[in-house]
Amino acid sequence: MSSQASFISQHSDEGRARPSFGPVGAATRMVLGRLLERLVRTGSLAVVLPSGETLLAGDGTGETVRIRLRRNGAAWRIALYPGLGLGEAWMDGDVILERGTLWELLDLVGRNLSLRPPPRRGRLARLWRGIRQANDRTAARRNVAHHYDLSLELYRRFLDADLQYSCAYFERAGMTLDQAQAAKKRRLAAKLLLEPGMSVLDIGCGWGGLGLSLAEDSGAKVTGITLSDEQLAVARQRAQARGLSGRAEFRKQDYRDVGGRFDRIVSVGMFEHVGAPNYQAFFDAIARLMKEDGVAVLHAIGQNHVSVSNQPWMEKYIFPGGYTAALSEVLPAIERAGLWVTDIEILRLHYAETLRAWRDRFLANRAEIAALYDERFCRMWEFYLCVSEVAFRHRGCMVFQIQLSKRIDAVPLTRDYISGAAA
Repeated sequence: MSSQASFISQHSDEGRARPSFGPVGAATRMVLGRLLERLVRTGSLAVVLPSGETLLAGDGTGETVRIRLRRNGAAWRIALYPGLGLGEAWMDGDVILERGTLWELLDLVGRNLSLRPPPRRGRLARLWRGIRQANDRTAARRNVAHHYDLSLELYRRFLDADLQYSCAYFERAGMTLDQAQAAKKRRLAAKLLLEPGMSVLDIGCGWGGLGLSLAEDSGAKVTGITLSDEQLAVARQRAQARGLSGRAEFRKQDYRDVGGRFDRIVSVGMFEHVGAPNYQAFFDAIARLMKEDGVAVLHAIGQNHVSVSNQPWMEKYIFPGGYTAALSEVLPAIERAGLWVTDIEILRLHYAETLRAWRDRFLANRAEIAALYDERFCRMWEFYLCVSEVAFRHRGCMVFQIQLSKRIDAVPLTRDYISGAAA
C-alpha cells in the first residue's frame, strides 16, 4: 500500500462473490470512502461494509484494525457525522470488531486526528455554545443528575476505594490507582496550606472523599456542596460512619447560592460543568466567598486550544452542557474577579493513566455492570472511557490546577512547600 491512504474492493472473508451494490450501497461506499481517505493517513484500518466489500485505509503500518458494519444506516451515520455516528453505531451493536479492540480502533482514529489542526469555528458556532452551555440552576441540576445520579454500585466497580472520580496524580512509576488518588488529595491539601480549624468550601464534593480527607487529616471544618442527590446521600453516610459529621457538612446547593466566607476553597472536577457563559459568575463567587487572606485551588480538565463545544457524542450521552476550557478562556475571568493566580500546574498524561486504570477495572467487572444496567449501557461506557483516554493522549486535553488568592502574600514565595507537604 502506498504512503497515501488508499481504498480497494475485496471479496468478503467468507469467499462469497462480490454482491451487487445498488444505489444505496454504492453511495455508502463513496461517502464513507471519502471520509476514511481524509481521516486515516497512518496506520491500517479495514472497514467491511454491509455489502461485503472492504475499504482499506492508511499507509499499511502497524497491526490492522478490522471492523464490520452491520447495516447501511450505521455506515451512513458514521460517514455523515462521524463525531456522533461512530459512538451510536458502537452502542447499537452495528460496529463489529473482527481484529483489534475498541481501544485500538479509537486510538488509531485519535492518532490521525492529532495530525490535523483544531477546527476554527465561526460566530454562529460560538452563539450556539452560549445557548448550550448557559447552565442555569435548573439545567445544571438536570445535567448533573444525568451522569452522577447513576447507581453507586456502578462507580464502585471501576473507581478507587475512596470514589475519586477525577484525575489521579501518578508521582512515581508503578503506583496503583488507589495510591495515585491518595497522592492527588495530598497535593491538593498541600496547595491549600490548611491549618486545624480552618473553614473549607468544597465546590462539587462528589461522594465526599476529598472533603472527608481534609477534615480528618488537617482538622479543617469542611462544607461540601453538590447537585447530585445520590452523591449527597453517600457523602453524608460516609461522614456519619467515620464520626466526622461535626466537621464535614454536605449540602445540595448551587455554587451561586452559597453564603458566608471561607478560609479555603477547593473545586475538583466540577468546573467542566460550569459552562463558558458562567466563568465570570464562578470566579466572582470564589472572590466573594474567600476571606481576604484565603486560598483557593481549582482542579479541572482543560485543553490546549479554544473550542466551541464538547465532543458531540459525549455531549449527547455522557456530559450534557459540559465544556473543557483553554487557559486563555479562564484567566481573563480570574483577572476580572480581582484574584491573584499564585500557581498553575499542568497535569498532562496523568488523566490518560487514570482512565486506563478505570477502563481495566470496568472491563474486569463488565458482567456485573451489565447486570446492573444492560449491554448497551456497557458498550456506551466502554466507548466513553476509551474516547476520553484518546482525548488526553492525542487531542490536546490536560488537567490544570490553579491556585488563587486575594492577597499577593497569601502563599509562600516559592512552591517548594507543595512537594514537601504532599510527600
